[in-house]
Amino acid sequence: MPSHTISVLVENEFGVLARVAGLFSGRGFNIESLTVAADPLDPSVSRIVLVAEGDDQVLEQINKQLNKVISVIKVTDFKGVDTIGREMVIVKVAVDERTRSELDSIVHAFRAHVIDIGPHSVSVELTGDTDKVAAFIALVRPLGIKEIVRSGKVAMARAVQLGADNHRHHHSKD
Repeated sequence: MPSHTISVLVENEFGVLARVAGLFSGRGFNIESLTVAADPLDPSVSRIVLVAEGDDQVLEQINKQLNKVISVIKVTDFKGVDTIGREMVIVKVAVDERTRSELDSIVHAFRAHVIDIGPHSVSVELTGDTDKVAAFIALVRPLGIKEIVRSGKVAMARAVQLGADNHRHHHSKD
């Protein structure tokens, strides 16, 4: 099943998140991640970024229904669009004298940040694309993950669409 990243700009109203999420779950879409935050430029609106897995045709129906929800301002489906996507993870890793330097090497290699140090664990923050986050988790898992919190993806379209040919410029034969 294809994975879709959808951005929904909504008015901050009670129940809008439940209505948006319900349109997906009600049609058998598995929501892989969902992030919601008030727009820093306009606190009266929020952006919901959903990553969902499911059929393309069903997604088109959901997008049409989303646009009919009164508190929905704009729906952006990033299918076929070059995007910048990031997520954040905090991992509390078990450490001892033997594994502390190994963790330091991994943290350095991923440009992650140590945000808390305890006698038997170190908490590390990492921001990156989904593949980078997954690779980091895979590398620290053998050391022993005590706790993990992952944000879910946030995304926006790139300023310049890479790989976009100049299909828009049609030359007439006048």
